[in-house]
Amino acid sequence: MAGRILNFALLFLLGAVLGTVGTVLHQSTVTLGSVAVPWGITVALAAVACLLAGLRLVNPGRTHAFAAAFGLVVMIGVFSQRSTGGSVLIPNNPLATVWVFAPVIVATIVIAWPRLGQRQRRGGNDIN
Repeated sequence: MAGRILNFALLFLLGAVLGTVGTVLHQSTVTLGSVAVPWGITVALAAVACLLAGLRLVNPGRTHAFAAAFGLVVMIGVFSQRSTGGSVLIPNNPLATVWVFAPVIVATIVIAWPRLGQRQRRGGNDIN
């Protein structure tokens, strides 16, 4: 029981770290010629999808992916608030809107996805 709680806490922390790094990087862009390419939001969302899908693939249950997603969403919510100094890490622009909603959508899809490749085995010899 203590191992499960520790595991949940560590995965929550991992999700919180990803939420923090993604929040800091999601506004990053690089200019190629005259086009601004938003590499920060792309890398942050790819990291979210890889983390949650990887946790779901490693463990057939949903608890591990839920713990990481919960930490991620909590940190996005915390950083979307105005700080005491008046600064905001998630401003009111299209990239920020994507960063606020896309991880929640990705987490919902990954956690709600059914188990694949595990058939219920029946007793006896089945001839198909």
